[in-house]
Amino acid sequence: MVTPRWTAAPAQAASPRRRGVVLERAILDAALEQLSTVGWKGLTMEGVAAGAQTGKAAVYRRWPSKEDLVADALQSGLPPFDAAPDLGTVRADLVALCRRARDAMYSRLGSALRSVIHECDPLQVERFHGVIVDGVVEPVVKLLREVVERGIDRGEVRPDALNSYVLDVLPAMMMYRSKMCGSEWADQELDEMVDRLMMPLLRPRDS
Repeated sequence: MVTPRWTAAPAQAASPRRRGVVLERAILDAALEQLSTVGWKGLTMEGVAAGAQTGKAAVYRRWPSKEDLVADALQSGLPPFDAAPDLGTVRADLVALCRRARDAMYSRLGSALRSVIHECDPLQVERFHGVIVDGVVEPVVKLLREVVERGIDRGEVRPDALNSYVLDVLPAMMMYRSKMCGSEWADQELDEMVDRLMMPLLRPRDS
């Protein structure tokens, strides 16, 4: 009687081990995903490690605390802020800029930022102050300034309208209504905000 010979099935090739920047990018992406889905309070280093398909030790070697990891994750996800829209009128530029800001607010990074702002205590928020102000607030205000300055040059905007209060109106209103009223800023709402709020603030007084 011939004994059948059994051969082992060929082993599947192991997936290449990720190292360096590739692994770090996977961990940062997993942190952003957790922030945008379960929020700051729900984010854990274990959950991030699982999302990145790596070990918890690999996360802790690079980021000793949750705050350190989240700060780098937010920094890594910041979108590039290109030149301000230039569509021929200050109204068109403002509407385009508001829509760009709205899309950023409801992106994965925007959801992650909101979870940090809304859920962290004041001391924790201070840890992320530089990322939020330097990476988001100041670039948006800079683009608004470009739009208003161009409007002044075209005679659409009175020169004394270029001040910090006017420049704060749009981002402050968008953040407030998003948080307090649950507004998702449909295109029509953005148009109305520009027409009813910003344009009266900017127009020359004799127009």
